Amino acid sequence: MSSTTDSAAGRAEIAARTLRTDRWWLPPLLNVIGLGAWVLYATVRAFMQQWYFVPQYNYLTPFYSPCVSNGCIEQAAHFGRFLPDWPILPYAALTLPFLLLFRLTCYYYRKAYYRSFWLSPPACAVAEPHRRYKGESRGPLLGQNLHRYFFYAAAIISLINTYDAFHALFKADGSFGLGLGNIILFANVVLLWAYTISCHSCRSIIGGRLNHFSKHPTRYKAWLFVSRLNAKHMQLAWTTLGTLALTDFYIMAVSAGWFSDLRIVG
Repeated sequence: MSSTTDSAAGRAEIAARTLRTDRWWLPPLLNVIGLGAWVLYATVRAFMQQWYFVPQYNYLTPFYSPCVSNGCIEQAAHFGRFLPDWPILPYAALTLPFLLLFRLTCYYYRKAYYRSFWLSPPACAVAEPHRRYKGESRGPLLGQNLHRYFFYAAAIISLINTYDAFHALFKADGSFGLGLGNIILFANVVLLWAYTISCHSCRSIIGGRLNHFSKHPTRYKAWLFVSRLNAKHMQLAWTTLGTLALTDFYIMAVSAGWFSDLRIVG
C-alpha cells in the first residue's frame, strides 16, 4: 500500500489510510443514504405529474409550486400556465432548478456531499482517494461562488410557498377552512424560511460592508438573529428535506384518496 502523505513535505509517512479506530465511515454513509433517498423521491414526484393538488382545500405541494405548465389544473396555477406540457418537463420547471442549485451550493450541503459522495475527504484525519485537489478554483465547482444569487431566487420561491400556504386557508367555495394539511403547509413554510435566512450568504448580506455595527442598530439586531439561526443551519438543512417530503406525501395521499384530510374548521 502506498503512503498517504508526502515525504517531501517533511511529514511522517503513514501507510494506513487513517489511524482512527472509531466508526468514521458512518456519517458519510448515512449522508449517502439520506440524500440519495430524498433525491430519488423528489425526482419521482417531480415527474409524476399527478396527485399534487387538492381542489377542495386548495392544497398545492411545494414540489409543484408554482404550477406553470399548460398541463396544470387551472385552479392550481396561481401564476398562470405558460410552459409546454411535456412529460420530461416538471410542472414547476420554472423554480425547481433554482432550488436545486441553492441546495447544491449551500455551504453545509457542500460538506455533506463532498465527504459522502466524493470522499474528499470522507472524514477528518482520513486520507481521500484523489491524487490532486483543485478545490473550487476551477469548473465546475467554480460555480459554487454563485450561491448568493441562488439565495435570492430561493427567497422569492419561499414567498411563493408562503402565498400557497395562506391561499390554502380558503377552500374552493371561498370559505375559511383549517385542516391538518394547512398546519403541515405552514410548518413547512416556517422551517423553509428559517433554513433560507440561516444561509451564510444571507448573514453576509445583512451584516456585510459595515465598519461600525453601533451606527446600524437595526441591521445589527437582524445580523444577531440570523447568526443564531446560522448555528443551526445543518439541522435546518436536514429538517427541511424532511418537511418537504412530508408535505408532498400528505398532499399526494389526500389527492389520491388514500385518506381524508383531518379537518379542524370547515
